[in-house]
Amino acid sequence: MHAFGQILKTETRLYLRDLPTLLLTVGLPTLILVVLGMIPTLRRPDPTFDGQTFVSYFAPSLLVVTLAMVGVNILPTVLATYRERGVLRRLATTPAHPAALLAAQLVLALAGILASALLLVLVARLAFDVPLPRRPLGFTAAFVLGTAALLALGLLIAAVARTTRAAQALAVPLFLVVMFFGGVYLPRFLLPDFLARVGDYTPPGVQALLDAWTGTPPRPLHLAIMAVVAVTAGAAAAKLFRWE
Repeated sequence: MHAFGQILKTETRLYLRDLPTLLLTVGLPTLILVVLGMIPTLRRPDPTFDGQTFVSYFAPSLLVVTLAMVGVNILPTVLATYRERGVLRRLATTPAHPAALLAAQLVLALAGILASALLLVLVARLAFDVPLPRRPLGFTAAFVLGTAALLALGLLIAAVARTTRAAQALAVPLFLVVMFFGGVYLPRFLLPDFLARVGDYTPPGVQALLDAWTGTPPRPLHLAIMAVVAVTAGAAAAKLFRWE
């Protein structure tokens, strides 16, 4: 436990030292929200969004930005870099097992995701009068399961990628897919119905987040698929992960 605490402290210092990445990870969704919110038309209720404003409709999709960046981009790249540089191998010869480093990275990933989500929700509420999630328990369940699914996929990439370049080669296409089906590049109402339905079941399951935010209970199937992805990808990552 002492070894984990020391590693977490060291990794936290390194994490905070990389200020541009930290600000991008935590602040980018909120920055996009603010830019969109400055357009008067997007703050007016619209029948297309069941009487919501576009800003209210689009806010859950912005959660996908940080989830995708941290889960399937930053996390696997960092772990692959540590493997390539021999950090994991050297840790294996000390009382601090490499698993402590993995746990520390997951803690930091979760902290960044949570900080970004809280900032987005607060700014949306205070600056643009976006209602808080109306189904808080359902929203929490959807957010936790969607986060777990993406982190598990990121760990799976880290498990099979031996080098940083290999991790990036695997992570970037997955990142683009998650962002696309999450409605970040194009709002989901502009997607063909088939692609929008695919996005319902693509991690992190943005439809469940949208439903819970606007007051509809998330569909059990959406939550179940996120749980299956998290367990399956997590188990595969644990089986395939190598410290060297």
